[in-house]
Amino acid sequence: MRIAILNGDPSPNQNQMNGWLRSYENSLVANGHQVEHFHLSEMNLHHCIGCWTCWWKTPGRCVHNDDGEQVFRTVINADFFVFASPLIAGFTSALLKTITDRFVVLIHPYIEIRLGELHHRKRYDKYPNFGLILSKEADTDEEDLRIVRDMYDRLAINFHAKMLYMNLVEEHNPEETAYVTTHH
Repeated sequence: MRIAILNGDPSPNQNQMNGWLRSYENSLVANGHQVEHFHLSEMNLHHCIGCWTCWWKTPGRCVHNDDGEQVFRTVINADFFVFASPLIAGFTSALLKTITDRFVVLIHPYIEIRLGELHHRKRYDKYPNFGLILSKEADTDEEDLRIVRDMYDRLAINFHAKMLYMNLVEEHNPEETAYVTTHH
């Protein structure tokens, strides 16, 4: 399997999340999977400016000439990908939110009715399912986790994919999560 990890930790090596993700990645690689691990804190990524150039002027290509293109190409060609982030003020990091907002480049501007709601049409034939790996803050509560899960469940619908799990580094083993990733 081709697996992409979008690591939105803004403070690498200052918490347990990066060690957990290294173990997760090592487990995937040890079982023969190809992994591309994007450390978003080390990448040149701009915020979506809502210009819609990726929809109208250069379909499927963002106006920003930054590292986002590599992320988008890898994600859309992956068999599975992972959003990973510590929770900060009750939500994923700004880094992860920045790249997530820019996923708009991967869908059409045209709308269709799915599940009784309006959603964007596919730009590509295949969209990979994904997982969400989070690290809690000291004051993370169930409502914080529900809000994050709801946001990524909604993203999955618009992204023509399924979020197969939301795992917490404090509660889930990296090797078990690697197994679930590759046996869905």
